[in-house]
Amino acid sequence: MVNQIREAQKLGQSIWYDNVSRGLLVSGEIAELVKIGVTGLTSNPTIFEKAISESGDYDEALIALAMEGHTAEEAFEELAITDIRNVADLLRQVYDDTDGTDGYASLEVSPSLAHDTDATVAEALRLFTKLDRPNVMVKVPATPAGIPAIQRLIGKGVNINVTLLFDLEAYRNVRNAYS
Repeated sequence: MVNQIREAQKLGQSIWYDNVSRGLLVSGEIAELVKIGVTGLTSNPTIFEKAISESGDYDEALIALAMEGHTAEEAFEELAITDIRNVADLLRQVYDDTDGTDGYASLEVSPSLAHDTDATVAEALRLFTKLDRPNVMVKVPATPAGIPAIQRLIGKGVNINVTLLFDLEAYRNVRNAYS
């Protein structure tokens, strides 16, 4: 696999891994992926929900957050933020070595905001600020409401990872948002 990753990099490709979990962090698997050439990691609410519900990796943190009075949604976000920050820290050297071309960790805004431009902008700004790392991206869907959100967020200096990009028209709209 290392040779395949290196060959892809020679062709100008950046290899990202679409999975983040506390277990992968604690076991050193994510650090190993970075070591062999993975240059970015992304996640989404479904991936985190699965990681939390299908393992005991988050149990202690969940109990502590519940004891502090956090709602389930707040606890979920705190766990996701912590993991994405930790991944960003593992990728920081890649980010520095590539002058910010690679080395990002990405977290998605809530899918429930996909059709609300203002709410998407507010949520992405809040998450970007809370993540507090130069090498994080906020994933925003390329929906009709997401396109103007992407444009506004880029203008505010937020690193954006576009998701739900399924057709040529959406691609053009995203390209124009970056213009």
